[in-house]
Formats: sequence, C-alpha cells, structure tokens
Amino acid sequence: MSVAYRVLFISTFAFIVCFAVWMAFGVIGIPIRHELHLNATEFGLLTATPILSGALLRLPLGIWTDRFGGRMVMTILLAATAIPVWLVSYATTLWQFLAIGLCLGAVGASFAVGTPYVARFFPANRRGFAMGFFGAGTSGAALNMFAAPAIVDALGWHAVPRIYAVALLATAAIFWVLSAPDPGVRSQQAPSMRQQFQVLRNPRVWKYCQYYSLTFGGFTALSVWMPQYFAGEYGLGIATASALAACFSLPAGALRAVGGALSDRFGAHALTWWVLWLAWIALFLLSYPQTQLIVQTVRGPTNFHIGLNVWMFTPLLFVLGVALAFGMASTFKYLGDDFSEALGIVTGIVGLAGGLGGFLLPILWGGLLDLLGIRSSAFMLLYGIVWVSLILIYFTEVRRISLRGRPTTSSPS
Repeated sequence: MSVAYRVLFISTFAFIVCFAVWMAFGVIGIPIRHELHLNATEFGLLTATPILSGALLRLPLGIWTDRFGGRMVMTILLAATAIPVWLVSYATTLWQFLAIGLCLGAVGASFAVGTPYVARFFPANRRGFAMGFFGAGTSGAALNMFAAPAIVDALGWHAVPRIYAVALLATAAIFWVLSAPDPGVRSQQAPSMRQQFQVLRNPRVWKYCQYYSLTFGGFTALSVWMPQYFAGEYGLGIATASALAACFSLPAGALRAVGGALSDRFGAHALTWWVLWLAWIALFLLSYPQTQLIVQTVRGPTNFHIGLNVWMFTPLLFVLGVALAFGMASTFKYLGDDFSEALGIVTGIVGLAGGLGGFLLPILWGGLLDLLGIRSSAFMLLYGIVWVSLILIYFTEVRRISLRGRPTTSSPS
C-alpha cells in the first residue's frame, strides 16, 4: 500500500472516531433531557454546544495544520479531547454539560486538520476523491447511533463518554504510528498570520462558506436532532429511533467519497446545483406535518389523515442524506481546485461556516418546536434555506456555468 493511501485510510478512521464522539449528545442527550427536564430549546442548546466549539476551532486548527503538519496536530487533538469527554460522565446540571460540551467539541475541528493533510498526498485530479473519502468519516455519526444506544441499554448513559474517551486515546496512538509526515508543512519561510488571512478578500471563499453552511450544517444538525425526532414523532425507543436516524447519517457519510469522485468527473458546479434541487424536493415532502382533515360530504363529515408514517419518512430522509453528502463533497472539490496552496486556512474558514450552521439550526428548531408545537417545522426551516440558496446559486453560478460544469459562451464574464 502506498503512503498516500495509508495516510488516507488512517486519517479517515481517526475522523470516524472523532465524529462519533462529536455527535454523542444526539443519543445520550435523550436520557439527559429526561433527567434534567429540559424543554426543546434547552435540548437544542445541549446538542448544539459541541458543534459550536468544533466550528470555532476549525480556523485556528486549519492554520496550525499548514504550519506544523496534519500528523502532529491531529495526534494532539485526539489525545487532548479525551479529558473533557471523560468528564461528561460527572456532569449533573445543564451548565456543566454546556461547559464540558464546549471543550469536547474540539473533536469536530478534526475535519479542518485531516482534509488538507490527506489532500497534499494526492495529485489535483484525485484530490476530490481523496477529500471525499476522508469526508466519509462523517459516517461516525451513524456509528454513534448504533454504539451509544447499545452502551446506554447495557451500562447506562454515563458509560458512553468514558468508553469514547478511551477510544480517542487508542486512536491517537494508532494514528501516530501509521500516519506519515505532512509533505505540505512549511519551513521557516512560512507566511505570517496576516498574509494567510489575505485569502479572506477572495469572494469565492464566502460563496463556498454559504454552500457548506447549508450542506454540512444541515447534515450535522440533523444527525443530532433525528434520534429524538423519531422518538417523539413516532413513539419509538432510543435504540430503534437511533437506528432509523442512522438511515440519514450513514449514507450522508459513506457516500461522500462517491460525491468527491463525481465532482472530479462532472465538476463541482454541476453537482452542487443538482443535489440542492434533490434536497429541496425531499424537504418539501418531509415538511408536511401530521394533519387531520374533516370533509363535509353528502353522507356527513368524513375524517382524513395526511402525513408520513415512519416507513415513508425514513426513505425520504435517506434521499436527503445522499443529497447533503454529495453537496459536502462538491464544496471541497471547489476548495481543492481553487485554493490548493492555502488549503488549511480556507478549509478552516469554510468548515467554520459549516459548523456554525450546525450549531444554530438545532437551537432554532427547538425554538420553533416550543413556539409552534410542530416537529416538522425543522424541515420547513431547512426547506426555506435551500430555496434561498438555489436562487443565489442560480444568479452567481448557473447563468455563468453550464449544467455540465463548463463555462457558457453567451453569459457575461
């Protein structure tokens, strides 16, 4: 096995573990919510807090990856975050969970470390695949959906963070042994911080932030929100609700590598445009609430029920997961093509935007649920965001880029 593929596999494994830990509150938050008697907004804040710190730390960790190398930064991150993860088992109040959650959320920043690290081992025409394959580590969210409920049923929720902390330490040791020195780490001629931040003047960076805040932010938020959604909407237990929620998070993670390969072949522009349309259609159907209608007929009033049962809802959620997976991969294909020399900091900036989207959405969903009492309002909000994004992409991209990803001859330059 070549060094490049060895690095890719071990980095993806490390990211899977990190993502499982990052999404832990999506499962253990259900018994914690019952213990602390949290409302929907407080539950949204509980699940979103680790996402916030994971988002904020992506920028500095992306910069440090450019300066010190992905191997060193990733190993330190894995080992250091094991401490707050272990401490979760001792928390007893909401503020303690929030404070510790901010610290353990650092594992979510591992994406900004691994993406530029693995990309530097591959040529430009294989970078979309490499970054997509590494991004498939988001399937750690699905791993958490299976592992955490089993641990909760067998040992109680307090055992989950302790087992996850040990897994982080073991992963740090394995990663250091099997990884390789970063070929992109800079020497004494490394640019200053001010020079690195010059990339923020490029409007393409902000455009890609918008794409990623929707695709990755939506994926992350739904990964922590769906177990309790299934439990509340369909009256399921934690294990069953988490298993069905994995129908969203598993394909969204595993198929990201396929999205990277498609981006290499057809271009990031075309793939992003079409998958957002797919997401828009799926969200339109998922948004419809459970509705009871009374129709006055010639034979008297007749009751009708309109709504998705669990067997209709889950396949639509799967389709949405596939769409977001391809959208995440196509966004990073943009970055690999346009910012290969400053991939660390740009990955950090775009990842920060995606993480902030994942932080805000559960809180907004919780507020909407407390206000309206309609669980599908979460999908209504996301549907509106996708619709606005499609309009923006049309005017900034589609009128200038053909649907096959090639510049049009008639559009303005």
